[in-house]
Amino acid sequence: MKQTKPKTESLLALRLLRFIPAVAWMAVIFALSSRTSDEIDTFLPFFQKFFPFMEGFNWGHFVSYFILALALDYGIGKKGDRFWMKVCIVLLCGLYGITDEYHQSFVGGRMPDPLDVRNDMIGAAIWTALAALPWVRSKWRKVAP
Repeated sequence: MKQTKPKTESLLALRLLRFIPAVAWMAVIFALSSRTSDEIDTFLPFFQKFFPFMEGFNWGHFVSYFILALALDYGIGKKGDRFWMKVCIVLLCGLYGITDEYHQSFVGGRMPDPLDVRNDMIGAAIWTALAALPWVRSKWRKVAP
């Protein structure tokens, strides 16, 4: 007699797979924060060449955590439209930002900066606010139902 998995287990597995982009982006953030200050100083002029209005690397925190919030929202799906879930997304990004700053304390020439965590949370908040706009939400939920 052939046994089949209960439907709830397969649905749970599919839901967990939706978090792969968030986990992958967290790995990218971790890898970037593993760079020494000398390595970042070589990358920053290249970045500023294409975005001259961005004076510091802190803009990288905005963008990185904007993308992380987007990826978490994708993983959560339609429940991400709820106000408290949006708050959770921003708080999760802030928590990851704290761990990222702690990680940087072990990297040569880098030090933790509370303002970076603030910038991380602002980037995440911008995504959640943008995703709350009705015309954005309707298009986004076609991608992340």
